[in-house]
Amino acid sequence: MTIRTRLVEYRHDDITLEGFLAWDDAIGTPRPAVAISHTWAGRSPFEEEKAVALAGQGYVGFAIDMYGKGVLGSTPEENTALMTPLMEDRALLQARIGRAVEVLRQQAEVDPARVAAMGYCFGGLCVLDLARSGSDVAGVVSFHGLFGAPENTAGNSISARVLCLHGYDDPMAPPEAMLALATELSEAGADWQVHAYGGTVHAFTNPGANNPEMGTVYNAAADRRSSAALQDFLQEVFT
Repeated sequence: MTIRTRLVEYRHDDITLEGFLAWDDAIGTPRPAVAISHTWAGRSPFEEEKAVALAGQGYVGFAIDMYGKGVLGSTPEENTALMTPLMEDRALLQARIGRAVEVLRQQAEVDPARVAAMGYCFGGLCVLDLARSGSDVAGVVSFHGLFGAPENTAGNSISARVLCLHGYDDPMAPPEAMLALATELSEAGADWQVHAYGGTVHAFTNPGANNPEMGTVYNAAADRRSSAALQDFLQEVFT
């Protein structure tokens, strides 16, 4: 096993973006790939580590960029300022993540017919919007994602299989939001799952999360269980 990485520069809507690609160079044929959508801060070592881990499991991992090359927030205020324009223009958000998937499919290491997407927090909402937009990716996985539906996808069918890995006590996606998402996905004809972890709040996969007042706390058990669920899901959608 020889894990290789490279930065992939691409453009969307006159903005230069930069993703992080990881793959196992010992595999000589195109293989399934997973786009990884970042938290509200921007593409960071957290998502890059996820890409490398996926490469070690035989996939191509691609930590995408939703904000712009080199753009990374360092405070909640900065993160909010970065995320808000896309939250207020969901069509732009959908087009930008769609562009990232298109770029991923163009990479020589990737089997373009076998691509999925996963995301964390804001990135979880991004991959749900990818599915809502009618993308033909094999599946999407939301880790402690935001659930609020956009206004521009009502009535769409969802062909991508959907897995939401969710902290039941997440203040940013309370139980009523989870139930609304379930109704939305059912009405769209989606093949969907929600795994809700009790006693678990937002950001449960991030070992650096420790802000009970904000509702962001790491949970080792939920992190382990959600990682196992991801692996099962990827094996299923890529078979």
